[in-house]
Amino acid sequence: MLTFNEKLAIIESFPELERKDVSLKRVNFQLPNSISDKKNIVYHLHPNGNGFVYAGDLAHYDTDEKGMVNIRDFSAEQLQTILTESISELLPKEHTTNDQAIIGDLDEERWVDDEGNVLILINENESWNIYFGLNLDATFDTYEEAQDFLREEGFKQK
Repeated sequence: MLTFNEKLAIIESFPELERKDVSLKRVNFQLPNSISDKKNIVYHLHPNGNGFVYAGDLAHYDTDEKGMVNIRDFSAEQLQTILTESISELLPKEHTTNDQAIIGDLDEERWVDDEGNVLILINENESWNIYFGLNLDATFDTYEEAQDFLREEGFKQK
């Protein structure tokens, strides 16, 4: 188990987060630019090593009713991963120039796998196209076929 100071060092390495000291020597970290009402990303980190990280819609974590995950026994890598994923989920999405070249004015869906790879699903010219970066990865006649393919490949809609 990481110590309180080791957890603090990892959490403080994320410049997006702002530290807020609370009662009983506990510490919260907030994400001021969150697109959600959820601002506390790290909740009640205690000197005994207990604490919680918000994982809301991240399906591969066992969360409580508030979307929080207890990080008491997390390794450094696990803590970095959940923080990265949580912050990424809650920050406003910015399209890159490459994305704009593909998407333009079309509606798109982003699908992510457990390794963080992103595929973009777009309805173009009566077909459902899946892109990886600028590369066309697959084309389907129906939305349902495209969804099935993405799920079979281990992707989840973001």
